[in-house]
Amino acid sequence: MTDQVQMTGMEWATQRGLGALAERMGIVLTEFSIERSVATMPVEGNTQPVGLLHGGAYVVLGESLGSMAANLHAGPGKLAVGVDINATHTRSATSGIVTGVCTPIHLGRSMAVHEIVVSDDQGRRCSTIRITNMIKPLPQK
Repeated sequence: MTDQVQMTGMEWATQRGLGALAERMGIVLTEFSIERSVATMPVEGNTQPVGLLHGGAYVVLGESLGSMAANLHAGPGKLAVGVDINATHTRSATSGIVTGVCTPIHLGRSMAVHEIVVSDDQGRRCSTIRITNMIKPLPQK
């Protein structure tokens, strides 16, 4: 974690923020730690022309959670950057909110891999996202 004066994951995430795109899409972080991160996103405003949640919106939710979790794991003086992401969409959300649950698959010194399961209001899996982040030293300014 960052300059850990015993800052919780949620405090760290709140201080850092999710970024302009996640905010624009209505993503709200509800739980955040190295072991598990959870966020919600409304379907409304994030749909494709036929009214289904856009596949890219699932990926934005997944990448937001996975990249933030990888950066929390990376710790001070390091930066986690996405190098690979994939998504398999298995159901379409058409209303309400979706919930992304992010868990680590691998947490190493130079790489972090996370799986994000996105479910609809009824708890049905809609998309499974896997993201790989490379961990490197923060660039010097």
